[in-house]
Amino acid sequence: MTIPLVLVAAVADNGVIGDDDKLIWRLKTDLKRFRTLTLGRPMIMGRKTFHSIGKPLPGRETVVLTRDPAFAFAGVHVSHDLEGAVATARDLAERAGVDSVAVVGGAEVYAQLLPSVERLYLTLVHARPAGDAVFPAYDPLRFRETFREEHPAGPDDEHAFTFVDLVRRNSHENATDKLPLR
Repeated sequence: MTIPLVLVAAVADNGVIGDDDKLIWRLKTDLKRFRTLTLGRPMIMGRKTFHSIGKPLPGRETVVLTRDPAFAFAGVHVSHDLEGAVATARDLAERAGVDSVAVVGGAEVYAQLLPSVERLYLTLVHARPAGDAVFPAYDPLRFRETFREEHPAGPDDEHAFTFVDLVRRNSHENATDKLPLR
């Protein structure tokens, strides 16, 4: 069995996910969810996303996908092509005995791997910020919603947001089941 790819992203109502290689909101609750969803799992991310984090995250193997042949960073795995990144991450997941690989950004990596992911773990941020990184469009009929949880803005979360989990439909499922809202 192939270890599945899962995508983890926070997406504003207007599709924006970042600006100038930085997070554009403060959502402590979402950061806790990110940690829960990725801890122990290998993560695939682009070089810009890695630079925005600045270091390998504890308890997670990091595979950085980059076209820069000179890129190197202690404690991360580097791949210069998509297939190599996925193969490396799946190998790491298998050796760690975990059930998935997390795809964590940025926009270009999301766009390249979206056709291959089995699940989407989205945080829909109820804001419309300016930004230069946008989440790729996806066909909501190809996914089935399995979880939704609303959160108000508060002291630790500057915007209201919704957690939404989606699973890729198999070819036999009815596409008119509960559709995700974007």
